[in-house]
Amino acid sequence: MRRAAWSLLVLFVFAIPWEYSLDLGAPFGNVARILGLLTWLAAVPAVLQARRFRRFCGLHWLTLGLYLWFCCSFFWTVASAATLLHLRGYAQEMMLVWLVWELTDSPGDLRNLSRAWLAGSWVLAVLTMAGFALAARAGAEQVRFAAIGQDPNDVARYLDFGFPIAGLLLAVTKSRFERVFALAYFPAALAGVLLTASRSGVLLAMVALAGCCALAAAYYQTRGVGIAAVGLMAAAALVYMWAPLGTADRLGTISELWQHGNLNQRLNIWSEGWRAFEKMPVFGYGAGSFVTAAGMAPEDTAHNTVLSIVVEGGMIGLALAGAIVALSARAIARTCGPLRFGFGVLMIVWAISSVVGTVGENRMTWLLLGLVAVGQRLTEADPVGLALTFGTGSDETLDAAADFA
Repeated sequence: MRRAAWSLLVLFVFAIPWEYSLDLGAPFGNVARILGLLTWLAAVPAVLQARRFRRFCGLHWLTLGLYLWFCCSFFWTVASAATLLHLRGYAQEMMLVWLVWELTDSPGDLRNLSRAWLAGSWVLAVLTMAGFALAARAGAEQVRFAAIGQDPNDVARYLDFGFPIAGLLLAVTKSRFERVFALAYFPAALAGVLLTASRSGVLLAMVALAGCCALAAAYYQTRGVGIAAVGLMAAAALVYMWAPLGTADRLGTISELWQHGNLNQRLNIWSEGWRAFEKMPVFGYGAGSFVTAAGMAPEDTAHNTVLSIVVEGGMIGLALAGAIVALSARAIARTCGPLRFGFGVLMIVWAISSVVGTVGENRMTWLLLGLVAVGQRLTEADPVGLALTFGTGSDETLDAAADFA
């Protein structure tokens, strides 16, 4: 039963980046939701059968506390229907932290989950390019392209998250296939990001790529950096030649976001959110109530993770969320070698994306937090095994791992 649960978890992680591109509608939902529920249904009896429940760490208790706090907010929410909907969503997203923690037994398992994440990001990149090709064939007049069912800004952000994972696997792999698999992701994902015409996505890609270059250079993959750089330039050139002129024009207005000073109307949304927070600073307005509390249109979002949490959960919710992030940062610091570098870059990319996006309400965030927690646990339990799985094979890597033993 445990093997079945593990296989479902790998498929679940694989589906997360492109989940909204395969939606079966009510009552089933998208592919990640289905796989997540199946994984949970397999994991619970597997744990009962083994009569072993892996002990929680601080991050899990804080995650549970944050969810229970949002549950309590139902008693004073200003949008009861939205709160119930978000509570169901939070339960499905936050359970990833436990599933990854419970079912990941070895450094090899952690690496396989990283591979599944990158493979899912590959699917999203291919679907985005396919969306562009179909729109071009149909003669549609549009300048932003994304995988079917996906928002262009979300697509760009998810593709950006894949860069550090690809850089991590590139730094540690000895397999020719995996090296090509990781290297080719860079131009494919950059092409996808450019096709979305997401200005924040392009800026985030620059940060992620800079971190990947530093990761590769630190672990002697200079040749890989050169090959990836050539691929990135080729991808950018192809998008520039084939994409509609409006796509490049929109990306060329990145500087105007700062010149106009409103960050594409985000400052107006943040101002309304801040006014709402000032009226109920401690308890907040209830999970999922930002739009109602700030008096925004139903299709709007906070476009800022911290503001969303503090308006909906108040200072108590923000304190719990901040503690989760702080523990995750500490967990990364306690790992070693390329894994620490790769997860560190990924965490930085996630933190920057949270400034202009509401990333606390998607599975990618909780997958990241779950992997980070497992990385710390494996560093403490099997540092040499982790170094052999996520190391370069050098004496320095093994010595660093021995220090944790």
